[in-house]
Amino acid sequence: MNSELFDALNLLEKERGIPVDFMVDKITKAIITACKNSYGNEDARVEVNAEKGAFEVYLRKTVVDDVYEPGKEISLEKAREISPLVNYEDKVEVQLNTKEFGRIAAQTARNIIRQGIRDGERGQMMQEFQSKHQELVSALVERIDPRTGAATLLIGKAEAVLPRNEQVGDEKLSEGDHIKVYVVDVKETEKGPRAMISRTHPDLVKRLFETEVPEIYDGTVEIKAVSREAGSRTKLAVLSHNQDVDAVGACIGSRGSRVSNIVSELGGEKIDIVEYSEDPAKFIASALSPADVLSVVITDEETRACRVTVPDSQLSLAIGNKGQNARLAAKLTGWKIDIKPESGFFGEDEEPEQAEAAQEPGVLEEVEILDGQETANDEA
Repeated sequence: MNSELFDALNLLEKERGIPVDFMVDKITKAIITACKNSYGNEDARVEVNAEKGAFEVYLRKTVVDDVYEPGKEISLEKAREISPLVNYEDKVEVQLNTKEFGRIAAQTARNIIRQGIRDGERGQMMQEFQSKHQELVSALVERIDPRTGAATLLIGKAEAVLPRNEQVGDEKLSEGDHIKVYVVDVKETEKGPRAMISRTHPDLVKRLFETEVPEIYDGTVEIKAVSREAGSRTKLAVLSHNQDVDAVGACIGSRGSRVSNIVSELGGEKIDIVEYSEDPAKFIASALSPADVLSVVITDEETRACRVTVPDSQLSLAIGNKGQNARLAAKLTGWKIDIKPESGFFGEDEEPEQAEAAQEPGVLEEVEILDGQETANDEA
């Protein structure tokens, strides 16, 4: 019986990752609870020898003249059969046959052991998730909820749910797919450990580049900032700590091989890689890529506001479709960016609130070009 028990515990450790020692501790507590329920005595000792497969239980009883509580007391005559030198009021350990436990006590022990298995699995899951906190992980799509579109993923031996709003754009996941996800956070809930995972988080792109670009992994190239609108476009600012290494070129790779792998993983999401600079004007000009910038004037250091001049022909490109390029550039740099064409600043005769092109970093409303024939958002 003991041997079979330890065989089962070893199998449990192998298949579910629950340590034998953890389950032995739970079983020990279950047996002590069973002793309390069956004998009214929880003063018990459980002796375990995993190597020999030995599992023995001893109940401590007090030596008395007259026995009134058999579960706690033992006569001197019977006590000396166990230990010849004992006297009244001494304690002796009486070995128990656990098969004699009552049905309720045995059921209680089984419930405690089952709970121990659940606790062990939760502990393993928590450990699994915590080891991957804020990391990029590979996951297997197990099933898709047809109603919500949420995907249940297998990460190692643990399960996590990827909500529809954390999936990239209009991507269609299928059972059996292998995808990359970012573990944003890990929380302990009443239902067990829960990993909050995402494919829309900006750090997903950062981790993908760390995986794909050796120069980033070894610290030669540093990712200084990321701004992202998942499924559509990402801007990445990089800096080289070695003058012989081109940060942007390292990230793009030979013939675009490195960045194309990441674009493919993200379902075709566009990625702009720009060079970071400590000079705000240079950084802002770079961030508005692919548009050419003629000048950047810092208008307010305190509120981090600036005015950018671009060629008339590149105004739509600088602002981007529905303001996306300017919006991402503003998020990337942390500056409010007001864009004007080379021919003159539009909106000078309008009310102040109408002339302001960006009320917050990168949030640009539709702005008229001087001749009023087209809007800045009608990107070529």
